[in-house]
Amino acid sequence: MSLLSLFLLLWFPSPESAQVKGTIHDAQTGEALARVTVKLVESGTKVETDGDGNFKIEGVAPGHYHLVISSVGYRLVDKQIDLKADDAYSLDLVLTPEASPRKDTVEVHANSFDLEQGQGPTAFTISGTEAKNLASVLADDPMRALQTAPGVAGNDDFDSRFTLHGAPYTQLGLYLDGILLHEPFHTVKGEGPSGSTAVFNGDMVATMTLQSEGYGAQYENRTAGVIDIQTREGSADRIHVRGNASVPDAGFLAEGPFSKRNHKGSWLVSARKSYLQYFLKDLTQDMPSMAFGFTDLQAQLNYQLTPTNSFSFKLIDGTSTLNRSSAASSLGLNAAEFARYHYTLLNLGWQFTPNHSFVMTTRAAFTQERYDNTNQLAQPLGYGNYGEWNAKSDATWSWSDGAQFQFGGNARPTRGSGFANYYFDAASLTETNWYHGGTIYGGGYAQQSFTRLAKGLTLSLGGRWDTVTANHQSTFSPQASIAYTPWDGGRFSFAWGRYAQFPDIDSFYAENGSARLQPARAEHFVASFEQRFNSQTRIRVEAFERNDTNLLFQPLADARLVNGAIYPDYFQSPLTNSLTGRTKGAEVFIQKRTANGWTGWTSYTFAKSEMFDRLTLIHFPSDQDQRHTFNSYLSYRLRPSINLSAKFTYGSGFPVPGFFTMQDGNYYLGSERNQVRLPDYQRLDIRMNKSKLVKRGKMTLFVEVVNVLDHANYRFDSYNGYDSNKQAYISLSQMFPVFPSAGITFEF
Repeated sequence: MSLLSLFLLLWFPSPESAQVKGTIHDAQTGEALARVTVKLVESGTKVETDGDGNFKIEGVAPGHYHLVISSVGYRLVDKQIDLKADDAYSLDLVLTPEASPRKDTVEVHANSFDLEQGQGPTAFTISGTEAKNLASVLADDPMRALQTAPGVAGNDDFDSRFTLHGAPYTQLGLYLDGILLHEPFHTVKGEGPSGSTAVFNGDMVATMTLQSEGYGAQYENRTAGVIDIQTREGSADRIHVRGNASVPDAGFLAEGPFSKRNHKGSWLVSARKSYLQYFLKDLTQDMPSMAFGFTDLQAQLNYQLTPTNSFSFKLIDGTSTLNRSSAASSLGLNAAEFARYHYTLLNLGWQFTPNHSFVMTTRAAFTQERYDNTNQLAQPLGYGNYGEWNAKSDATWSWSDGAQFQFGGNARPTRGSGFANYYFDAASLTETNWYHGGTIYGGGYAQQSFTRLAKGLTLSLGGRWDTVTANHQSTFSPQASIAYTPWDGGRFSFAWGRYAQFPDIDSFYAENGSARLQPARAEHFVASFEQRFNSQTRIRVEAFERNDTNLLFQPLADARLVNGAIYPDYFQSPLTNSLTGRTKGAEVFIQKRTANGWTGWTSYTFAKSEMFDRLTLIHFPSDQDQRHTFNSYLSYRLRPSINLSAKFTYGSGFPVPGFFTMQDGNYYLGSERNQVRLPDYQRLDIRMNKSKLVKRGKMTLFVEVVNVLDHANYRFDSYNGYDSNKQAYISLSQMFPVFPSAGITFEF
């Protein structure tokens, strides 16, 4: 140091400095967050939290500062602070995951799996953050996140619907904030093989819980499983805006409070515009009905009128369109040139909480679905219109310590109509199917649970009654479950139940349907053992069985060989309740959920699903019989700005539905059903999220590679008839090859 510098330092001493320190936690779990960036904007000083979530910035000049806290996958925090000389400013902060409403305090949880408290023995919950990572950049669809859950077989790159333990999606109930939804998908209806994506936006999802066997009595009119999706409220601190753009779509989300003073209510609005039709145009040349685009709008309002009364309103409105006018000259008379599907859901809710032991939620919802297709001559090919009202009330009364009584009921008036046309030539029309009618579905339930019946013992007994006015039939469905915790973290669970599902209105009123159709019934058995090694890690093993009766079936519809002779197709074969089925299997998964290290799960499921038709006396594997399924998801926040994740799915293959055999690579009619299988399905996707602070906001870049191993995956598209040599013609299509995609999000 020069003599001049020393003289200046002694004569003009530097101003006294301050310091800023604190601890950062996850708002949902309370876990201390490592690898979080803390930045003083005006000084440019930036530090990173340690393994205990602590940070310290020293040598800061007095003044006014913006303290910005950021980490990939979490909402940005911008806090204003004033520092004085010799200040030791200390604060505790929380970061909220991006798919959750912003919070200023930590929610207290005993462990990372508390989201599943009160659910059945097979419950598996995916958080909103996990759903966003799993939804894929290519198709931002929360339903695709569930395709990696244990027991799920989602072997179709184009369809967000899936199979669960050998049961088709039609036997699964999708509940959005307690309301059973009918067909909440963007899709092309009535146009051969197509695809689908959920009409609701993943940005609104708080949690998604999947249950297979042994779910509770509060879920109505489904026999194989439930998907319980809870949406989140908007942020109550200030207005936040997020915009995104990716290869297949673009959108925005805005949320905020009604008033910054009382924090009694919040709002949230989200909109999307898809460019999927342009992206899929070249990849799906053999499946032109896949190349559809969509737009949707979602809005949500929540308001607490009094300490005991709160209200909510939700709107979802979406339209899917298919336009093949550029290829009209190559389309047949029975191929759609234009197709449109419109979905609307309105849901009004009221929650009444007079005291800490009683809560009642009442909802009134309206759903409408409408589609219409025309050919290149502007002739109608198909039309459908479905509408329903749903009035539902659920109550929970904790009448004693460890004793909880749940009850409720609903009424669901529905009405629908539709037709499908087939043209032999431009002037010859055959109406192949039509229906028109309405009915009322209704029911109620009661369920009593004891969580402290004895040391480590939990018992639940319940049942529901359901009816339909189309044929004035009623069902009663009892359920019971018991769980025992012999040691810390270990839990044995057993559940049994009977379930009912009434036919939809198009089955009651179609030409080949009947108002005399019976409800499908299922009986479930499940036994499971779960060991939690700590608050973040668990393993579960379960064995399950589902016995189905009265399943809808067209036993005479498919061509086959009978005593060596061809029995022809009979597509208008009457619908009957002649099908029964039995599914048995076992499942194991290990899961870790943490905010700092590796998080995710790995599962293996073995399931065997066999069917028997009482009319034709044939046994066969079910259309959804996949013996081996392996699903895995891993995610790691490598740095404050980088998160890596990967998901892998393997399925041993579904049957090709129908009476077929294979000879020299060709299909031929056979005498047994579902004896030929599709090749195995394998798909590995890798994703990186990279965030960067920008002026008063955050930018996140998403990069994903789909089907990294470039495995050739196929799906069954259609059966196209046979010739006099008994050779059958089947259409299979190859799905996504290895393909990169990217997207970007701005948050302010």
